[in-house]
Amino acid sequence: MSDITFQLAAIILYLVAMVLIGFYAYRKTSNLNDYMLGGRDLGPAVSALSAGAADMSQWLLMGLPGAIYISGLVEGWIAIGLTIGAWLNWKLVAPRLRAYTQVSNNSITIPSFFDNRFKENTKILRIVSGLIILVYFTFYVSSGMVAGGVFFQSSFGYNYHVGLLIVAAVVIAYTMIGGFLAVSYTDFVQGTMMFLALIMVPVVGVFLTGGIGETVDTIRSVDPNLLSFFATATATGIISSIAWGLGYFGQPHIIVRFMAIKSTKEIKSARRIGISWMILSLVGAALTALVGVAYFQQNPTVTLSDPEAIFIAMGQIIFHPFIAGLMLAAVLAAIMSTISSQLIVTSSALVEDIYKAVINTNASDQQYVRLGRIAVVAVSLVAGVFAWQQNDTILGLVSFAWAGFGASFGPLVLLSLYWRKTTGTGALWGMIVGAVTVFIWGNIEALSGFLYEIVPGFILSLIVTVVVSLVTYKPNAEIEEEFNNALELIEQER
Repeated sequence: MSDITFQLAAIILYLVAMVLIGFYAYRKTSNLNDYMLGGRDLGPAVSALSAGAADMSQWLLMGLPGAIYISGLVEGWIAIGLTIGAWLNWKLVAPRLRAYTQVSNNSITIPSFFDNRFKENTKILRIVSGLIILVYFTFYVSSGMVAGGVFFQSSFGYNYHVGLLIVAAVVIAYTMIGGFLAVSYTDFVQGTMMFLALIMVPVVGVFLTGGIGETVDTIRSVDPNLLSFFATATATGIISSIAWGLGYFGQPHIIVRFMAIKSTKEIKSARRIGISWMILSLVGAALTALVGVAYFQQNPTVTLSDPEAIFIAMGQIIFHPFIAGLMLAAVLAAIMSTISSQLIVTSSALVEDIYKAVINTNASDQQYVRLGRIAVVAVSLVAGVFAWQQNDTILGLVSFAWAGFGASFGPLVLLSLYWRKTTGTGALWGMIVGAVTVFIWGNIEALSGFLYEIVPGFILSLIVTVVVSLVTYKPNAEIEEEFNNALELIEQER
């Protein structure tokens, strides 16, 4: 058997396993709550790895190693910012969001939580936030499909469109069939694959480069700045990189995992698992790049055509073709885990927050589930149309969309959970100001090149929400009762 045959066998095995998990989840899905939120019954390990896999995407295995391979550890500031942001998200948002969404009319989406939490301007707030999710995530899903097409094109020489269709078909199948549970279970498997791959490559690779000491000496001979976090950094560059962590508070496909965990008492375990997974995976990605620098310096006859393929190249150099195929499957897993998470959240926004809230509030759960499955296909088709003409500007939208969600939803999520006096009017204006600021700042090159647009967007959204809420606040006994009930539920489940 040729190397390509072994690798394709590993990829096919992985794809079949994902579809089988979808069918397994289908048997555990009986109503809308199950389909959109897994019946709020996820364990800590599945919640943690599902959130991590949905978050990281192909950036963890390709983008970050590629950036560090070229520029060194100065590119690691984004990883540091993301780790801090993820820990704060688990610590500050997870317990209160899990409890509050339960006591506030069992909210199963972020827009429905805003609706139930504020009890004023609810329809427009729910519709606007649902539309933001629908629009941004359709392009987000599109960027993932582009990545899937490029993956098969670069790894196996397939036509870009064939690769795109393979990835789209498998992701649509298990997401449509099994809903949120299928997405969470497959994310758990995909997160485990990503973690093991990122640990194995640098651990085994360092033996090829002569051990730790010789590897470090070789990297220094290439460029001593590669091992420095500060040598080529600027103050605003570090701030912009760390500011990526602010985005976590407003990412619907990540924080929805907090709503789905079995109880608030499981969150501490989930946080420890999730942050440990994240730190080890990010360190593995950085070490993969550095070991790669040493290997290609020591072996000048071996060439690397694309720095972002350093993880794939090292896997193929080090391991048997079948194991290297599993490494490729880990890259595919990173792509697919994010697509599926965004698909189910977009489907939820379309059905729960737009159709159910505005068009038909009296349909049965079975009808809503069917519409949810139809929505998965519909959003995928639209995203596929955008992705059909391979366009790098779609991939560039990811950082822009991360800032958009972080600035429009992040301050609002925090204030809604921690400040009783946040009002629906304040929430609406803060969300709009955050989104508009990111859009304007991100499209002016002089500004976005100076400072990542999430920083001004988050700050202005926070200020506007607070000021407008102070002006429009009126005591509401129902809001006060729910706020207290959420705090009591957290205390009871400790």
